[in-house]
Amino acid sequence: MTDPDVSTADVGFTSAYDLVEGRRAGDFTSVELVSTLLHRIQTIDDCDGGVQSVLAISTDLMDQAESCDSREATGQLHGIPVLVKDNIQAIGLPGTAGSLALAGRTVAEDAELVSRLRAAGAIVMGSTNLSEWANIRSGKSTSGWSAVGGLTANPWNYKHSAGGSSSGSGAAVAAGLIPFAVGTETDGSIVCPASLNGVVGIKPTVGSVSTAGVVPVSLSQDVPGPLARSVEDAAMLLEVLSGQSGLVDLCNNDEPLRIGVVRAWITSHGGANKLFEDTLVKLIDAGIELVDITVPEMSEQAGDDEGIVLFHELLEDLTEYLSKRAGSGVKSLAEVVEFNNQNSDSELSHFGQEYFDLALTTGGRNSEYKSARERNLDWAINQVLTPALADVDVLVGIPYAPAWISTLGNGDDFSNASWMTHAPAIAGWPLGSLPMGLVEGLPVGLGVAARANDEKGLVRAMAIIERVIDLGEFRPSFIR
Repeated sequence: MTDPDVSTADVGFTSAYDLVEGRRAGDFTSVELVSTLLHRIQTIDDCDGGVQSVLAISTDLMDQAESCDSREATGQLHGIPVLVKDNIQAIGLPGTAGSLALAGRTVAEDAELVSRLRAAGAIVMGSTNLSEWANIRSGKSTSGWSAVGGLTANPWNYKHSAGGSSSGSGAAVAAGLIPFAVGTETDGSIVCPASLNGVVGIKPTVGSVSTAGVVPVSLSQDVPGPLARSVEDAAMLLEVLSGQSGLVDLCNNDEPLRIGVVRAWITSHGGANKLFEDTLVKLIDAGIELVDITVPEMSEQAGDDEGIVLFHELLEDLTEYLSKRAGSGVKSLAEVVEFNNQNSDSELSHFGQEYFDLALTTGGRNSEYKSARERNLDWAINQVLTPALADVDVLVGIPYAPAWISTLGNGDDFSNASWMTHAPAIAGWPLGSLPMGLVEGLPVGLGVAARANDEKGLVRAMAIIERVIDLGEFRPSFIR
């Protein structure tokens, strides 16, 4: 299928970098740019059978655009629109985390990362749909569904999953509705939608981007990060979010690169694995040194420990956040559970909240939690990541196979996924995904892992790999 809004497609798929340059050169105004993208959202997203990636448009959108046009362009992103996941507070947006329990609760202040975006001159255009409560409510949740925003579709094939939990951010960028967007990740929530929607996603080191004003799951693993259609655009947004300079410049760095290939991080999908092996051949042909790296398989203990950590932290961290958020409404995880029970027709119609129920029984950061966290970090850092990265710049693998068909009520099909996201998530180390190509008409991402606080090394490696893969124009098929 062709683009559903051909008249706006060229603008929709213009890179953020080129938009910044064009805006500074006076080729267009911010009002013109925002109006074009708004038309595109209304035609492709906010319509019958649309993608449903954008949950809300900022109440002061045109005021923001007019303000940018009335003053000199000074900020790094002056006049360029961005979407933020709806678990991120931004004045003029709902900040619901997809839950009706937070619907109508006015956002009184910007999250720190939103303040950074505004200071850089960006226009906060709207918020994106997500897997409700960032996919921590139930093991049978469907990625991309929230009671507030409905089910986000994958713009390559609408029947398939957009991944999660930053579903709308990935789908909106892939569909050319926005040059880049902000997602959040606890374990896979940026990398998954990046891979499934065929865009670039970077989960930075935990702590490198502020989570103040972000609805939490786990303060030890949560981190916001960029989704974009190129490594350079993702780097540009990450510079603003993290305050780290020099990332964009590294996208043109061709110094020698040594990559560790972790075949324990491949899927059980033959087509995805073949694409991975074909990509490795391209890297070798380009003169990049590849080293096979052996890591211990993820043990059942490691997975169990991560769950213990997340549920114990969720009880404390979400309750702490809700208790301090402005406005009336739920003030604790227990009150969210009760709200959902009282509104079960809308909130619990497709899946339950057994993870919330479990979290309520944990007791928070107690001795059980501390032991699990200690074991988890030892596994992720000492047994997996540190030895694997000892003699290479980055590690590569395949985090996810092509997107599965979304089935509300039956959960997600992660049967073909690898365990690549888990060790970086537990350790809080950076991880990225960039498109390798298509399998069965759907995107598959290459995962790239780096050392803690080595966003520069990660971006440099991803940019080099992106140039070697050279997918050219990579636009979704919009198959309904």
